[in-house]
Amino acid sequence: MISRRHLGLMALSFAVLTGCALDPERVTIPKDTKLIVLRHADRNGEELSREGIARAKALVDALEGVHIDAIYSPNIQRNLDTAAPLAEARSLSVTRIPYDNIARRLVDGSEGKTIVWVGNKGNLADIWESLNAEDPAPLEYGDLFTVERGTLGGVTVTRARFGK
Repeated sequence: MISRRHLGLMALSFAVLTGCALDPERVTIPKDTKLIVLRHADRNGEELSREGIARAKALVDALEGVHIDAIYSPNIQRNLDTAAPLAEARSLSVTRIPYDNIARRLVDGSEGKTIVWVGNKGNLADIWESLNAEDPAPLEYGDLFTVERGTLGGVTVTRARFGK
């Protein structure tokens, strides 16, 4: 026999799932997809600082042993400069994508892939909201978060740091 408590939990779960499915802004990460997200490295004005250049190089070591299928970034030089050492080490190019619907653009067609997004505060916050990921978003220099599909289609976030 199912208790009232279990019925209540089942009803709440159904309501949450139904609400998520009806939210057109919500993005679901496909099965077996890893989205690695980070903010561009430390900057001085519009360019990477000396610390930022060192941190961008440290990203290569931080992702050692992690298979990467694609690297994405907006068309902002500090983001591209942060991604460059990783792209070079992996013989990948950095794909530039526009600001609209970033989370959807990143996950569409990504099933089974590992993709990296080198963003900035604004678009990282937007991605976080679209994924309905728990706070905080990776907004600090050196934050390196891996987002994967969790149970019931939600997300799980593994938080790490890289560089000094």
